Amino acid sequence: MTFLLDSTAFSDLMREHAKVDARLASLPPTDRAVICSVVRGEIRYGIERLAPGKRREDLEAKAARLFAIVPCEPVPQAAGDHYAKVKLAPQQRGLALDENDLRIAATALAFGSVLVSRDSDFRRRGVSTSLSWY
Repeated sequence: MTFLLDSTAFSDLMREHAKVDARLASLPPTDRAVICSVVRGEIRYGIERLAPGKRREDLEAKAARLFAIVPCEPVPQAAGDHYAKVKLAPQQRGLALDENDLRIAATALAFGSVLVSRDSDFRRRGVSTSLSWY
């Protein structure tokens, strides 16, 4: 099984969140955790926004270490088809998701993976691929 980590889950890995670290370490060899380019972009954006200095350097180093461990998969073409459905369903109920969250959820569906997040918006908006490791 593939687990797609969203930005909150990847950020928690950067913070060395014990439960997320343990869950990732306990994955069977047949399972894998990945990110997509949207998540990588959100992480890089968060770091780029910081003023130059030690904190930014530390976060850049942590991100680089994790980017080397957690593969970044390209967003497949089929994610575009899923995106339309993922965006429309909550919208019809008067709800909305952040555009990047929509892209991440659509990517999880295209991969046939489980979306790992602590972002409660996914559950409230009815994104069925959401799973929390927390």
